[in-house]
This record gives sequence, structure tokens and C-alpha cells, in this order.
Amino acid sequence: MSGRVVPYQCPYCGEDDLRPYEPEGDTDGGDADGAVKLRGAWHCRDCIRVFTLKYHGMAAPQVMAAPPSPPEAGSRPRHPGGTRPPDPESE
Repeated sequence: MSGRVVPYQCPYCGEDDLRPYEPEGDTDGGDADGAVKLRGAWHCRDCIRVFTLKYHGMAAPQVMAAPPSPPEAGSRPRHPGGTRPPDPESE
């Protein structure tokens, strides 16, 4: 797997003209002068910013409760007393 995450847009300006950033010799080389070493950085040619992305991993899916099951076909709701009301069609 590649060590570089590919962005589709600049997180600052939203443009998509991005190129991999490779520091030029004496700038951002991570040398003894205290310069920062940017590994896997991207350069936005529209806003001239250089940025990096970091992949932290995947989150566990959220567990959802199952929806209540629908009543069976042909069943009628019960009275609060627990018995079925008389069926007017059977009389």
C-alpha cells in the first residue's frame, strides 16, 4: 500500500490543482537548522499552501436496534383487557 493518501481537493481553498510536494534542497529538508521535514505532503497551486493528510483508521460501525416487526396479515389489535373484540364479519 502506498504511504501517501491522495486528496481530491485542497482543504483550504477547495480547488483541485494539487501536486505531490517535494522540498527543494535547502528548504523543509529536515536538516540541523530546525526545518520541518514534510513527508507525503501536497502542494496546492491555487492558494500556494502545502499540507499533509493523516489516515487514522476505520471506526466501528454504529449498532442500530432492529425496527419493530409489522403486525401479521389479517391480525387485529387487541383490546386493553387482552381479549379480541368480536369480529363483525363472522356474525
